[in-house]
Amino acid sequence: MKIRYLLLHAYGMGGTIRTVITQANAMARAGHDVELVSVLRRKDRPHFPVDSRVRLRTLTDLRSGARAPRPAGPLAGLRAWRTDRQNGRPPRHIPASEPGHRAMNRRIEAATIRWMSELRDGILVTTRPALNILAAEFADGGVIRVGQEHVNLGTHKEDLQAAIVRWYPRLDTVAVLTSRDREDYRRMAPGTRVVRIPNAVHSLKQKPSTCSSKIAIAAGRLRPQKGFDLLIEAFAETVKEFPDWQLRIFGTGDKQRELRALIDEHHLYNHVFLMGQTAQLDEEMAKASMYVLSSRYEGLPMVLIEAMSHGLPVVSYDCPTGPADVISDGKEGLLVPPGDVPELAGAMRRLMADEDLRARMGDAALGTVERYSPEAIREQWADLFSDLAGERRR
Repeated sequence: MKIRYLLLHAYGMGGTIRTVITQANAMARAGHDVELVSVLRRKDRPHFPVDSRVRLRTLTDLRSGARAPRPAGPLAGLRAWRTDRQNGRPPRHIPASEPGHRAMNRRIEAATIRWMSELRDGILVTTRPALNILAAEFADGGVIRVGQEHVNLGTHKEDLQAAIVRWYPRLDTVAVLTSRDREDYRRMAPGTRVVRIPNAVHSLKQKPSTCSSKIAIAAGRLRPQKGFDLLIEAFAETVKEFPDWQLRIFGTGDKQRELRALIDEHHLYNHVFLMGQTAQLDEEMAKASMYVLSSRYEGLPMVLIEAMSHGLPVVSYDCPTGPADVISDGKEGLLVPPGDVPELAGAMRRLMADEDLRARMGDAALGTVERYSPEAIREQWADLFSDLAGERRR
């Protein structure tokens, strides 16, 4: 089976990039003909490992050394003027609220459309709304079109939701991460075929935590979505009773200064640490005794599932969407009402006070996370692709 995965920037390091590359690697290991296509390229090598059997293609190479010198002559000058004009204009078909709108321009959009329109066979998997919309409108030459959604529908702005309602019914199917999101799409975009397939963890062969340290861990971009301001406020309520515990937050982002000020305000300099970006998050998780997810909203929080693969119990807001799809309150961890700082603090205190409880929940997490292995999720994708191919033949 020929499968093409289209990412905005396959050389970056976001959660969507990691999960899509995990999918591509798993399908290649199963013997499928897999190509990973990047709309943009700004780096020499992908951040995440790509299986040698996966072919890599770039539609627009933005590395400084990849820019060819301008040819001479009046016709070449006219073409260069047109290119400059396209570079300075925003994309025409992508809603303004989609983050891909800022990453692309008219020239990059045109290159993507041109590549899509030439596809005649196999399966095209697009991995964000901007690319899903372009595929629905322009990839109409016979390729089977599968759109992936990695965040929940309710977080999209009005202009993007309107485009989804208009274009998604033209896709062969849309794959979402949670049951709640599947129902939202069916209600808001009638006529769209929607399936639920969660993302896979990159590996289940992880070093397990002993759950005996005095370390809580969180990770993600330092942006309002992740709710680290709420987490710091909640942790401040625990330190009087548990002064020997630390909270380590991994990630970078534009809210770092505000979060640092919040740490100073609560005199948490010896308790809460902004650790920055790390390439060894797996090792850091193995050192911790609980994972805390304080997000205001999610798609399917892969970092939570990755923490569970280390046998970490979880404290999480029951935010839309995802946490409740993964953990059962009281089994693999504790779910608390979204945005409730005292409840989040209380759940952390409960685990801080009971190492045996942490260990039991960590063991349960190891059992649950097997559902998210690359092999288990690969079979769900393979079944979907086979069904779609069979329908197309009929």
